[in-house]
Amino acid sequence: MFKKTHVLLTLALLLIFSLAGNVLPGQHQAAAKEKHNKTLVMGTSADYAPYEYIDTAKGNKIIGFDVDVARHIADKLGYNLVIKDMDFNGLVPALDAKRVDFVMAGMTPNAERKQKVDFSDTYYKAKQLIVTNDPKIKKIEDLKGKAIGVQLGSIQEKEAKKIADKVDNVSIEKRNKVPDLVQEIMSKRFNAAVIEDGVAIEYLNKNPDLSSFVIPGSASAGSAVALQKGSDLTEKFNKEIAAMKKNGELDQYAKKWFEPKTEKKAEKKSIVDFSTIMPSIPYILKGILTTLKFVVVSILLGFVLGTILALFKISKVNVLRWGADAYTSIFRGTPLILQLLIIYNATPQLTGYKIEPFLAGVLTFGLNSAAYVSEIIRAGINGVDKGQREASMALGVSYGSMMRQIILPQALKNILPALMNEFITLTKESAIIAVIGTTDIMRRAQIVGADTYRYFEPLITAGIIYYLMVMALTVLGRMLERRMSRGD
Repeated sequence: MFKKTHVLLTLALLLIFSLAGNVLPGQHQAAAKEKHNKTLVMGTSADYAPYEYIDTAKGNKIIGFDVDVARHIADKLGYNLVIKDMDFNGLVPALDAKRVDFVMAGMTPNAERKQKVDFSDTYYKAKQLIVTNDPKIKKIEDLKGKAIGVQLGSIQEKEAKKIADKVDNVSIEKRNKVPDLVQEIMSKRFNAAVIEDGVAIEYLNKNPDLSSFVIPGSASAGSAVALQKGSDLTEKFNKEIAAMKKNGELDQYAKKWFEPKTEKKAEKKSIVDFSTIMPSIPYILKGILTTLKFVVVSILLGFVLGTILALFKISKVNVLRWGADAYTSIFRGTPLILQLLIIYNATPQLTGYKIEPFLAGVLTFGLNSAAYVSEIIRAGINGVDKGQREASMALGVSYGSMMRQIILPQALKNILPALMNEFITLTKESAIIAVIGTTDIMRRAQIVGADTYRYFEPLITAGIIYYLMVMALTVLGRMLERRMSRGD
């Protein structure tokens, strides 16, 4: 009865997944030259300068001490290196789910992590510092009654707990990234943070208000490569690390990235200074393409599936109607970010399929949007005068032809403003895909903030870009309304 409709919907679904497939490869940072026939995927959190970070003024390439060491080892083992960026607390789960082959992110091999992954020998040792902008905090005892920030899932959490056991009324606050800790200090939400010395150097050099001191009695934290349980790469990595220690290559890389800067600290800048991030503006703008691809594919999926669900909801078949209502109830009744994390993190666990961030985001937003779109379309269909249905049936018009040629066009005209509002909402909410590492506008703005140590300017820039995109959709919606109103 719906042969033509089925063909059109099938073609639309094929278009959706072909578009999704075309953009998936962009999620990895491939090696500059395909020197070898094999590839290793390295997981990292590129906000931990100088271990791994992005110099956004020069491009979108991840650089740093860990990256140099990883490339050296991979090359010696006969592999090309691909780098996958994500939040630090998601690295071990990604390794456990076999999304990456190994992790290098200044990670310390503690007992908890060793239960889930294997570690190589230590390739670098560092000390833990208290970083603060309060001149009165010069020793551990001065932290009494203060708030200390630590990175979620890091070895610094344990150091902070040791301090809390010794000093009264110390509260420990956790954030996903080290740049977030520094921002909280500068915003005076935290009094101090526990940060590794090699990482703290960058912040101390670029922020004249910050000072630091070594935590007394803190054991030197060693960084090691995390690998999958039982991986045959562990022994190979150990062999290469030992060779690099023996021939001095590790020391050379450490000197390159960890040696303190000799220049004077940066002078204080004005509260708002967009000139600081001007070289990084092109980097943020590149995220528009990723966001647009994501939004377009999600809208197509949401509209197609939403139309099907709407037809199910007005169907006389109870099973279809109940199924569509249950679907809508689930996706409207749970948080969007929860749906995203379930699809992204649970898919590998349940199916073994390594779903990419872009595809996970498209499925989440497409499926979520479909629930809302189905209600909008259902309301539009019910809003069409029942007399037109009766007249169509009296003339012998088939149900499929009636819906396709008479009812749906009128319903679409009536619900166009509501549909455009849903698409605008989807465009704005697309920013949450940054939490799974997709380098959209929001993720790039956060990276620029981590690179420049200024957050207001890149976030406002991202806000302006989203606003302009929404305004463009608004104008498009009004043009479509005028076009469809010509026959009135």
